[in-house]
Amino acid sequence: MRTAILGGGSWGTALAAHLAGTGHDAVLWLRDPEVARQVNERQQNPDYLPGVTLPSRLRATTDLAAAASAAEVVLLVIPSTGFRAVCRALRPQLRADAILVSATKGLETDTLDRMTQVAAEEVPGHALAVLSGPSFALEVVQGQPTVVVVASSEIAVAERVQREISTPSLRAYSSDDVTGVELAGALKNVVAIASGIVAGLGFGHNTLAALITRGLAEMVRLTVAMGGRADTLAGLAGLGDLVLTCTGTLSRNRRVGQLLGTGKSLAEAVAETHLVAEGVRTTLAACALAERHQVELPIAEQMKAVLYDGRSPRQAVEQLMLRSLKRE
Repeated sequence: MRTAILGGGSWGTALAAHLAGTGHDAVLWLRDPEVARQVNERQQNPDYLPGVTLPSRLRATTDLAAAASAAEVVLLVIPSTGFRAVCRALRPQLRADAILVSATKGLETDTLDRMTQVAAEEVPGHALAVLSGPSFALEVVQGQPTVVVVASSEIAVAERVQREISTPSLRAYSSDDVTGVELAGALKNVVAIASGIVAGLGFGHNTLAALITRGLAEMVRLTVAMGGRADTLAGLAGLGDLVLTCTGTLSRNRRVGQLLGTGKSLAEAVAETHLVAEGVRTTLAACALAERHQVELPIAEQMKAVLYDGRSPRQAVEQLMLRSLKRE
């Protein structure tokens, strides 16, 4: 299968390496000519996956047409801020039967659209799917056992992508709940920032367990209000990814929260993390969607207050603990 992977960050590079390592004709598109040279000549992407040797058959290019024009499947692994622009540029390059798969866990903050909604607007007429689930890039490229989910409104499309990406080290399940899988992947990042704050403040397992549980409840409420299914949030894209991102030391969103909890400003935390933490922007989108759908998201609201309104992390925890008492 000819596959184009658009986005040379850690997750895009890991997916490209996985596909190339399983025998697919995989081309990685990225913007930086120097990184493309490193991938092609040294089998490395030191900025995002330092110390990892990539498959020799993986090719990288900065030419979008060269990457995508012959691809049967195009994986979009672009930060949400640049997702629409890349889709727009991609439109004239695609073959008519190409399948587009979003692997971006974010929301567009001005439109509040999910990534497959953006792709449907900018690249109409193509089958769409979303790839999500508990999957740190480094562990995938190391070949550690990983399980993900592929969702599409056309279940045959989800099942085709499922077959193509599954290997003994990466197992994919299929789903037809695109809304649920996409929202889960985006919203869990907000809770992950909160989990990092919990760690940064020095709180223990009791606090973290409560946060994950109540965070999942918020994710379910908003997802169901927007047409997704509650059972999807109990699966890989929801609970699975939430637990990983809230507890794993490789989580960039958790890392941002942890730095905030130790007293760093948002600017300092983002600068020190280096990589894109989608949860920072997703917090704004989540709160806007909650208002639109009249859903209560107390954890997300407190994260918004910390990230954008100057509230201290400790004050945010106190506000959550002092909310009026309710039935679970």
